Amino acid sequence: MRNPRTRWAVGSLALLSLSLSACGGSGFDDSGTDGQESAGPASIKVLIASSGDAETKAVTDASNAWGAKSGNKATVTQAQDIGQQLGQGFASNNPPDVFYVDAGRFATYASAGSLEPYGDSLPGKDDFYPALRQAFTYDGKLYCAPKDFSTLGLQINTTAWSKAGLTDADIPTTWKELASVAKKLTTGKQVGLALGDTRDRIGAFMVQAGGWVTNKDATKVTADSPANLKALNFVKSLLADGSAKYPKQLDSGWPGEAFGKQKAAMTIEGNWIAGAMKSDYPDVKYKTVPLPAGPAGKKGTLAFTQCWGIAAKSKHKAAAIDFVKAMTAKDNQLTFATAIGVMPSLQSAEADYIAKSPQDKAFIDGAAYAQAPVNVAKIDQVLADFDTGLQSLPGADPKQILARLQKNAQAVVGQ
Repeated sequence: MRNPRTRWAVGSLALLSLSLSACGGSGFDDSGTDGQESAGPASIKVLIASSGDAETKAVTDASNAWGAKSGNKATVTQAQDIGQQLGQGFASNNPPDVFYVDAGRFATYASAGSLEPYGDSLPGKDDFYPALRQAFTYDGKLYCAPKDFSTLGLQINTTAWSKAGLTDADIPTTWKELASVAKKLTTGKQVGLALGDTRDRIGAFMVQAGGWVTNKDATKVTADSPANLKALNFVKSLLADGSAKYPKQLDSGWPGEAFGKQKAAMTIEGNWIAGAMKSDYPDVKYKTVPLPAGPAGKKGTLAFTQCWGIAAKSKHKAAAIDFVKAMTAKDNQLTFATAIGVMPSLQSAEADYIAKSPQDKAFIDGAAYAQAPVNVAKIDQVLADFDTGLQSLPGADPKQILARLQKNAQAVVGQ
């Protein structure tokens, strides 16, 4: 099984398509390519990267309700490969009107002029969590409304925890405590911590140490920093002493699988793990707590998010914006959260969400100190190369890994 909320490189085709001339084959008709509004009721095309039937149905139902109320029509299509389909649509000047945009791809689309920067026109824009607004801001403009989000937490197998003689007082709040309990939980049959081998998990330690790949507004590369080095050295130490292992070392496709199979007593995953555990490992008892703080007491986690993108070439921008307002309304966000297993992007929905899903409090509390994905155009391959370096731990030198990331990222940012 593969983790449903990761940003593995989808391949270079979608990015390449942005710079190509008409490729065709986007699956959408030719209306709406002149950027002019049409009079009367609008018929908009909506492309989503759905996690499954439940998500497709939830979005379709909400779209139909919007259509009945507004007099417009929204046709929802479930993408086969949204990166490729959007790339083809943009290149042929024939994209859908509204579509999901992953934070990891956002800057590339925005820099190419493919997105309508409508976010600042939303009356409730300040209700979105600050980290999510930052994720979809480019050149000082909020381009699109955050659709929902997820963060990372520490999952603990409570049976293994008790068996190791640990209590609630031992729940790790620092790196030192995490290393200690991971060692205590490691047995011949079970490793203390299953850790994902990419920036989408290890990056949380960088944030906790006070580091990240870039500065806040993504204008300067900050990869080769003492903070990031401290983080990678800590991860290296966990891997070196055997108290943490990557999924492939545990014959698993992702950390949640290793945790579910009880090959690991702890893991670091997002709120999506609940669905996998309920479906595939219903007998495993566990709980989620916040990730431990870094050496200086700094809390840190990662945010995974998407926005509702609107095509710059859409003929129906007014209707598209009205559609997004409806999709991001509090009631719809709470409905989507239940159906899909994501968290609402509105701060005003937080109390209602926690009331319905108290087990997710650690996740939603992380919104206050979460780091969104690297917000730099066309940096996908650089980050994929960084992942390759991380996967070579503990044998590789963290300083060399960060120096390579610094050099490669600077070439993209243009410093």
